[in-house]
Amino acid sequence: MSQQTIIDPTDGLPNQPIEKLTVNTLRTLSMDAVQAANSGHPGTPMALAPVMYTVWQRFLRYDPDAPIWSNRDRFVLSVGHASALLYSMLHLAGVKSVNPEYEILGEPAVSLDDLKHFRQLDSKCPGTRSTGGPRGWNAPPDRWAPGSPLGGWCFSRGVPRLIAAA
Repeated sequence: MSQQTIIDPTDGLPNQPIEKLTVNTLRTLSMDAVQAANSGHPGTPMALAPVMYTVWQRFLRYDPDAPIWSNRDRFVLSVGHASALLYSMLHLAGVKSVNPEYEILGEPAVSLDDLKHFRQLDSKCPGTRSTGGPRGWNAPPDRWAPGSPLGGWCFSRGVPRLIAAA
C-alpha cells in the first residue's frame, strides 16, 4: 500500500499572530475603502489578503524606502476588484512616493487619507482603471496595475513594462 501525502492548503500562508493581524488589517483597510466609496466589491480583497501578504512578505524582492531600486521585483495585478487591497498593501508596506523624474520623495506612496478617498474624483486611489493614470499618483508605474476590463491593461501595458525592466 502506498502512503498518501496530505497537502495542507494553508501551508505557507500567514499563521503567526503578527501575520494574522497584518492580513486582517489589510482586509479591514480594503473593506473600509470600498465601504466609504460606496462602490466596489470587498470580497476579492478579503479573500486575497493572505495571498497578497505572503507574496509581498516572502517572495517579492523590494525595498519600500527605495521604490526605484533597479533590481526590485515588479508586481502586476490585473484584478480590478482587488485594487483596494493593493492600495492597502502599498500603505502598510510603507512604499515611498516617487515623482515623475523618479526621485524618491520620502512620503508614503499611499497614505491613510488616500485610502479614505478610494474611488473618489481626483483620488490617488481611483480603483479600476482602463487608460492613463490616477492624478497625483506618485508610485513607480511598474508597482501597481489594477486591471482594466478583460485584463487588457496587464497585457498591453504591464507585461511590456516588465519585459523592458528586465
